[in-house]
Amino acid sequence: MWNFKQAYINGSFVPVLGNEVVEILNPATEQPIGTVTLGNRDDARRAIAAAQHAQQTLGRTTKTERIDMLKRLQAAVLVRSEAIRDATIDEYGGPIARAQWVSQYASQCFANAAQTLETYDLTRRAGEATIIMEPVGVAGLIAPWNSAAGTICSKLASALAAGCASVIKPSELSPLQTQVVAEALHDAGLPAGVFNILLGRGADVGDEISTSPGIAKISFTGSTATGKLIARAGVETMKRVSLALTGKSASIVLDDADLNTTIPLALSSAFMNNGQACIAGTRLLVPRSRLDQVIEHVKNIVTTMRVGDPRDPLTVVGPLVNRAQYDRVQHFIRRGHEQGATLIVGGEGRPAGLEKGYFVKPTVFSDVGNDMEIAREEIFGPVLSIFAYDNEDDAVRIANDSIYGLQAYVFSSRPERAARLASELEAGTVLINRISPELLAPFGGVKQSGIGREFGVFGLEAFLEAKCIASA
Repeated sequence: MWNFKQAYINGSFVPVLGNEVVEILNPATEQPIGTVTLGNRDDARRAIAAAQHAQQTLGRTTKTERIDMLKRLQAAVLVRSEAIRDATIDEYGGPIARAQWVSQYASQCFANAAQTLETYDLTRRAGEATIIMEPVGVAGLIAPWNSAAGTICSKLASALAAGCASVIKPSELSPLQTQVVAEALHDAGLPAGVFNILLGRGADVGDEISTSPGIAKISFTGSTATGKLIARAGVETMKRVSLALTGKSASIVLDDADLNTTIPLALSSAFMNNGQACIAGTRLLVPRSRLDQVIEHVKNIVTTMRVGDPRDPLTVVGPLVNRAQYDRVQHFIRRGHEQGATLIVGGEGRPAGLEKGYFVKPTVFSDVGNDMEIAREEIFGPVLSIFAYDNEDDAVRIANDSIYGLQAYVFSSRPERAARLASELEAGTVLINRISPELLAPFGGVKQSGIGREFGVFGLEAFLEAKCIASA
C-alpha cells in the first residue's frame, strides 16, 4: 500500500501541514490500496506564495520560452503514460481503453497548447492602439477525480502558455493520479513555483484558493453546485472564473440514421468512463416511428456488455468510484421505477457473479418523461433514458428542456440536416456522427453547465488579459 503525505510546492515534494488521513479503496475489490494525508489552508497559502513569486518571472517570459516549457512537459508526461493509465484504473476503475486514452491525452494537452501559442499573436493593433495580451496572474486550477490526470494537464497547459503560474487542487479522491502526474511534471525541470500541487478539502484548501487575493483566476471542473460556491467566493477579489460544470447531454437519432452504426456510438457515449463523465449522452432521443427498433438494438447490445475487471480489455463498464457513488446511482434507478419509467435492461443491484466492488448493471429506461429525476439529474453512472419524439422540432424541444447545456450528439445519414438541427441545440458542443472531441476547439457549457471555454485559442485566452496602449 502507498501512503502519500506530501504536496508539491515551489519545485519540491514537501510534507503537508494538514493531518487528515483519507483511506482509498480499489473500487473493483473494495480493498484498501493506500492512504493520503490532506493538505490544509496553511499548505494552500504556501503554494499561493510560491506561485506569486514565480509569477514575477514567468509573466515576463517570451513565447519561445513558454513553448519550450510546454514541450518539456509533454515529453515528461509521455514517459509516465503507463503509470497514469494504471493509476486511473486502480483509483476509480476506469476501463483500460478509456484509461489508455487519458494517459495519451494528458501528454497531448501540452503539445496542443504549444501549437496554439506558436501561431497566436500576443500583440496586435486596434485602430491607433496597441493591444498586448498579458497573463492574468496566478491561476487556481481545480480538477475532478474522474479525469484528474487529463484535467490537470489541460488546465496547466493553457495557464502556462499564457504565462500564468498555478496552484493546482485535484479532488481529494484522486491522490494516486495526482502523485503520478506530479512526479512526471517535476521531471520536466521547470522553474520552482511555476506550478504547485496539493490535495485538500474544498472547505479549507478550495476556499483559500477561491478567496485569496493572491489568486487572480480560477479554472474549475466539477459539479454545478460546487461551481456556484467557487464563483461566489471569488467575487470579493474579482477573480476571473472559468467553470466546466454538470451535464445532461442529449443524443438525437434522426429518422434517416443507420441504427447498426448509430446505436453502438450512442451507447458508448452514454456509458463512457462507466457513465462517470459530464459529457455522457445519458438522454437518447429517437423517432417514435423507430422506437421499437431502437429498443431492440439497445437491449441486444447492453445485455452483452462486459461488466467487471477494468483491466480486462473486453470490459465495457467497470466499477463506480466508491460506495457513495454506487448508492447514488442505485437511488436513481429506484426513482426511475417509482416515477413510472419502463425498465428495458439492467436494474438495481450488482451484475450476476460480482459480489464485491462498486459495480452497477448498465441500465436503460424507456417511457421516460422530462419531468422525471432520471431525465433531469446528472446521475454519473451507467444509466440511460430513452425518449420518443414526433418530429425534429419536438426533438429540439425535449433536448433543450434542461437547465444544463454542456454537450449534445446528433446522428444522421445527411450531414447538412444534422448540422441544421445542431444549430438549434442549446449546448456548448455538438458532435455529429462521432463521440470523440476536437481538442483544439473550444469546450464548455451554456446555461448551468458552465462559464467560459477551455482548449485551443479560447482556452489560452481564458488566462490572458487585454491591455490597450494608445498615445497621441
